[in-house]
Amino acid sequence: MPEIILSRRNEIIQSAIRLSGSADYRRERGLYFLEGARLCSDAACSGVAVQKLLYTERAGEKYAKYLSSVLKTAREVYLVGPQAAQALSCTKSPQGIFCVCEMPRKIQHIADLNRSGPYLALENLQDPANMGTILRTAEALGVYGVILGGSCCDIYSPKVLRASMGAVFRMPVFVEENLPSAFLGLNRRGFLTAAAVPDSDALPVTKMNFSVPCVLTVGNEGNGLTEETRKACSVQVTIPMLGRAESLNASAAAAVLIWEMMRNRAGGAGL
Repeated sequence: MPEIILSRRNEIIQSAIRLSGSADYRRERGLYFLEGARLCSDAACSGVAVQKLLYTERAGEKYAKYLSSVLKTAREVYLVGPQAAQALSCTKSPQGIFCVCEMPRKIQHIADLNRSGPYLALENLQDPANMGTILRTAEALGVYGVILGGSCCDIYSPKVLRASMGAVFRMPVFVEENLPSAFLGLNRRGFLTAAAVPDSDALPVTKMNFSVPCVLTVGNEGNGLTEETRKACSVQVTIPMLGRAESLNASAAAAVLIWEMMRNRAGGAGL
């Protein structure tokens, strides 16, 4: 029988709440917080180390199928009362299943990029919903991995995790503070580094040859890529805009760019 937690002031509940709200606390502890039956199940099935599983009695009955996969791997299991569950939840319709998970211990280095695969780089992307949606799109379309450059938002924030629909658990993620320097190194290794820019003088992405090892780079929602990163890239590409809008939302633009990068590899696969 799992240990029962009723009080929202319980130390385990308070620590989980801090993980949900503070990126600094997540980095300090090497842990992050998940909420939702499907997301917690995806984490367990994807090989994520689940340190704690917390769920309500009602959730145990309603989401037994999802819960079973987490119960097999969670190190600690707790049954939480209504007040504790309410304190943990940050959604409008809480399902009553929560996990505390460990961040990957192995650090992915940009020097380890596989030359056979296309990659996506994001520079200074700040909106968690955009980040999560882009990660979900990148995984769905077969991108080999994502490089986070500059000061991107925390991929382990609850909003990113929900929007990514589990992609964070499965996508190789590389962190690189200095993208310009990293790109110059990738250029020397034979990678094509492409900067996505809203400039009519740039090469239309529809005419780009992505058959070589490549890294496609998308910038900040408001400011785009830094000048240093643009100059370090071997080519600048743009999305042809035939309508009146001058630009697209970052996640929408990334979806178009990723599709163009991957479509020759997709063959007859459906979306």
